[in-house]
Amino acid sequence: MKLGISSYSLHRAIRDEGMMILDLVQWVADNGGEHIEIVPIGFTLDDDPGLVEQIRKKADEAGIDISNYAIGANFLHEDADEVRNEIERVKKQVDIAHALGVAHMRHDVGTRPLPDCTIQNFNKDLPVLVEACREIADYASQHNITTSVENHGYYIQASDRLQTLVHEVGRSNFRTLVDVGNFMCADENSVVAVKKNLPIASMIHLKDFHLRQGWREYGEGWFPTLGGNLLRGAIVGHGDIDQPEVIRAIKQSGYQGYISIEYEGNHSCFYGAKVGMDNARRLWNEA
Repeated sequence: MKLGISSYSLHRAIRDEGMMILDLVQWVADNGGEHIEIVPIGFTLDDDPGLVEQIRKKADEAGIDISNYAIGANFLHEDADEVRNEIERVKKQVDIAHALGVAHMRHDVGTRPLPDCTIQNFNKDLPVLVEACREIADYASQHNITTSVENHGYYIQASDRLQTLVHEVGRSNFRTLVDVGNFMCADENSVVAVKKNLPIASMIHLKDFHLRQGWREYGEGWFPTLGGNLLRGAIVGHGDIDQPEVIRAIKQSGYQGYISIEYEGNHSCFYGAKVGMDNARRLWNEA
């Protein structure tokens, strides 16, 4: 197991403090991370091969891995040309992942408004999602890159939907990035959902949330689950997820890959990410 931090956890430092992605690579290394996951928020790599090479060189100098490249994507369009354009765009992102030197890349697959996130729509959309993910995985195979779908964005968030998509794509290099916190957005128990999806996991995000019942008002900073409950970002180990049991399940499964801390709470992003990583390491050692 290699424990590190997603640059997503630190993107506020780019936005609010003028830091650069290269600064974040160094910060992760200086604070005990063994890898950094690159999520292009606050910067772009689309037309900047020089920055791609700088990130790769910086991680090498700092002595940490670049574990994963994670991007958004949406293959659900009425126009077939738009679907084709999106597939080709994601394939170009695979090229960026290859230039970064990573073996893992996460791309989203589709989104719908909350009222439309039904199982009926998912079943209807599944053939389009399968073909897109299959083509991208096949393209990525030339670079020995495993692509993945994350439980992310409400529509493709439930554990059974992820399993269905991965099974139907049917490619050994298409798996799932298991985010232990995001299952709560679909009102699933994180321990149960993580155990269900560990066999098809290529990477793991440790995240935590505070959970409240949706019939009360709690003020600013909360967002709804699919079922109408409320969540707020928490430091890993400080929220309502049973993190000791989640981490025990991951360790007992024999998982030996990358684990990224994702922090999206209201503390300083550096504080939240560092404390979360320290908590995760302690819980892993205790598991």
